[in-house]
Amino acid sequence: MIRLGMLDFDTSHVVAFAQRLNHQGIPQTQWVDGARVVIGCPGTSELAPQRIPGYVEEIKKIGIPLVDNPGDMIGKIDGLLLCSLEGGAHLEHARPFLEKGIPLFIDKPFTCGRKDAVAIMDLARKHNTAVFSSSSLRYAEEVVKALAETPAQERVGAATWGPASLSEMAGKNPGLYHYGIHAAEILFTLMGPGCARVQAVYQKETDQVTGIWSDGRIGTLRGLRAGNQGFGFSLFGKKSIRSQSVGTGTIYRELLKQIVLFFQTRKSPVPPAETIELMAFLEAANSSAANHGAMVEIKP
Repeated sequence: MIRLGMLDFDTSHVVAFAQRLNHQGIPQTQWVDGARVVIGCPGTSELAPQRIPGYVEEIKKIGIPLVDNPGDMIGKIDGLLLCSLEGGAHLEHARPFLEKGIPLFIDKPFTCGRKDAVAIMDLARKHNTAVFSSSSLRYAEEVVKALAETPAQERVGAATWGPASLSEMAGKNPGLYHYGIHAAEILFTLMGPGCARVQAVYQKETDQVTGIWSDGRIGTLRGLRAGNQGFGFSLFGKKSIRSQSVGTGTIYRELLKQIVLFFQTRKSPVPPAETIELMAFLEAANSSAANHGAMVEIKP
């Protein structure tokens, strides 16, 4: 059984993950085997400190012992779930664990820029360990089925949509990093890596992002802040067009299956280069939107 630590309790994901891995307070159909959260550290948060006390109580009910210092988990775990709501905090919170060779799953958003994403991956490589980050929407049943039924060579483009609420604190999880990450993750799952340039428009109730891939394919993302704010996608194929909404009933379970496999193999299901590109895509979209829809090139 893989022993996992959990750091930073300012998101509901800490409870959702612990319930499923530790088989507590959740129906058996949601259980995930192979790993268990054996220790946790509530940590600190600039973005949502008010959330921590409530989640601490829920984690205590599951029976997970807690420590005040993140370093106190080192030596007691085989891997770490870094759950900070703020992507900009992840590099420094991950550093001491990576330096000890401990593999990490880093919750969304992985970072809030390409520079930090590269730094985390470089640290992992330097210390011969591994990092995995993903939105749970990558593993939604509808997305997985669409990939299986439409081979990569048949996909000529995609459009995705989903909620894109904004951070309430200036400078923390700017723009699409805060919640638009989910729709972006679906887009990259369907399109694959290779986005070369991005153009984005921001309006109070909507973000509209167009990515142009190096092979000429076009992928678009619509971030929603009004009306129906469900998730969905259209996948454009050579022989058919598939358009559907995306459910969220099993997304944590399916993500956790991938997380457990990652800790077993120490190989990320999402290549590090794709994770870096996704952060660069969001960075470019934010920059374009701030500059009246100017086209922004993504650095290779």
